[in-house]
Amino acid sequence: MATLSVEVLAPEAVLWRGAARALVARSSEGDFTVMAGYAPTVGDVVSTVVRVEGTEEGEVRFAVHAGFFAVGPGEAEGETRATLLASVAERVDEIDVGRAQAALERAQGALAAASSADDPSASVEALEAVARAELRLRAAAAR
Repeated sequence: MATLSVEVLAPEAVLWRGAARALVARSSEGDFTVMAGYAPTVGDVVSTVVRVEGTEEGEVRFAVHAGFFAVGPGEAEGETRATLLASVAERVDEIDVGRAQAALERAQGALAAASSADDPSASVEALEAVARAELRLRAAAAR
């Protein structure tokens, strides 16, 4: 029987590892779902809410702020391994809404300051911070 093993990794931690029915995410080419038997591939992951449909603990969701994924054969015969490496990520059920709201307000302030100072580099950084905070808040609101 074909099985799927999924890992969701951030630079500082293994966020989730286990058997799953599916990994659902978004790349620059659109939404995708990895299931057992998926063809070996490597691709990007854009900022989105990633869902892992675990076989034991049900659905686990992550706010992922870009990264990469790889799918290939696992260690056991018939096993497919999917690994998602995120630059920044957190479990949706662990998002602190107050901190996310404060981060959004700081980022919006930094964006206003960068725009008035005509600093393109600071504007890009502030826009990215706004997008991260907004994703965290949207993900937490949909819990």
